[in-house]
Amino acid sequence: MTIQSLGGQGARLLPWSEDGKWCLLKTDDPNGLISRLADGLEEEQLGSGEAVLKAARKVLDNPLSTHAEVRYALLRATESLTSVLRIAESRGMRLEDVDEVAV
Repeated sequence: MTIQSLGGQGARLLPWSEDGKWCLLKTDDPNGLISRLADGLEEEQLGSGEAVLKAARKVLDNPLSTHAEVRYALLRATESLTSVLRIAESRGMRLEDVDEVAV
């Protein structure tokens, strides 16, 4: 599945989903309200990912960590990785749009 097949060129993959489905924004103003909201949420998700990584490392470095602690750390890390991959995909798609316009 590509952004072009879902929303066409200029569509932005947003950092949230609706029932696991992509949410796309198609706008002529990349600095509009929803775009700025998405930018802010991306920054929060990246910051949260850093905190989750730090906490997971502590759990994994502790040989006395329980199964439940390791499972919880992995669940949070999985959530954070999902968010980071969505952000990377969205930003990559926007770079492709910029490259196409520059050609």
